[in-house]
Amino acid sequence: MEKITVLDKVKLPEYIEDVETLDDLLSMPSQGLVDDFARLDGDIMILGVGGKVGPTLAKMAKRASPGKKVIGVARFSEPGVKEALESAGVETIRCDLLDRESVAKLPEVKNIIFMAGKKFGTAGQEPFTWAMNVVTPALIGERFRNIRFVAFSTLCVYPFVSVDGSGSAPDTHPPTPLGEYANSCVGRERVFQYFSSINKNPGRLARLNYAIDLHYGVLQDVALKVLKGEAIDIRTGIANVIWQGDSTNHILRCLLQGTVPARAINIGAEKPAAIRYVANEFARIFGKKAVFSGVEQPMAWHNDTSEAMRLFGKPRVDLDTMIRWNARWLQKGGAVYHKPTHYEQREGIF
Repeated sequence: MEKITVLDKVKLPEYIEDVETLDDLLSMPSQGLVDDFARLDGDIMILGVGGKVGPTLAKMAKRASPGKKVIGVARFSEPGVKEALESAGVETIRCDLLDRESVAKLPEVKNIIFMAGKKFGTAGQEPFTWAMNVVTPALIGERFRNIRFVAFSTLCVYPFVSVDGSGSAPDTHPPTPLGEYANSCVGRERVFQYFSSINKNPGRLARLNYAIDLHYGVLQDVALKVLKGEAIDIRTGIANVIWQGDSTNHILRCLLQGTVPARAINIGAEKPAAIRYVANEFARIFGKKAVFSGVEQPMAWHNDTSEAMRLFGKPRVDLDTMIRWNARWLQKGGAVYHKPTHYEQREGIF
């Protein structure tokens, strides 16, 4: 049997110097995921695999269980993504998930990860945002029965809560969405819960905090402002950041934690990062001075990740490691996506 390299056992590098090393770390399964997938029957299909997180998630699923068929579904509008997935052993299908006839032709599987959605640039594209975030889940719910599933969601569905408290949890803080994007995400959750109930499909709604890659993320947003000498809006003084490889491990493991109807679970680090600390650390590394504007507010998006910690354990990569990796990546001119997270946004406009 092929030996599987797991994130728990490797020595993390001091720095990440190239895209190949980054891709390897982002797609490396944990031992917990390998063990879970050994108990998971059936193949896995990932809908909306072509986004920022999808390719490494698909590769991680394949690495965790090389004998399983992993199928990535997307329009594949970005050159090279389809080919890279196939070279990693992931089968691919071109499909417009808003087209009912195309969705009807997708193969039967037992496990689905739903990643399709619209966030960036939703202002001005509200109808398309609602179509992607609500109509697409309805088409998938109509098409697939007798499945397990995990659907991506967001911390933005929660109300602002005290930054000094334990944070929002699914059972204590019902969604109070702010802005069209967050409202459409609640719509996505409710549609999946409806079909989970009528089809008796166990599922989870993964309310993801801010996943950190080196191509983008909250840490990069802060670091770039420090490098440019721009003021950092400190009104939102915290952000829960988690290494994308850790969040992907947790989300894939949610396949074995499904409920009927599907329940939400918060995916993130054990506690949020203080933006002031992050900015000052980047300033120290860069030999710059961090500049701040505004006054830290007592309320923000802040959620309780204790259920994920109990089920899956603490993330492997800590905050200081992510800061060090991001700083080096920017210093050496690593590729970035130029897509700010808008973590500081307090009006729900993305």
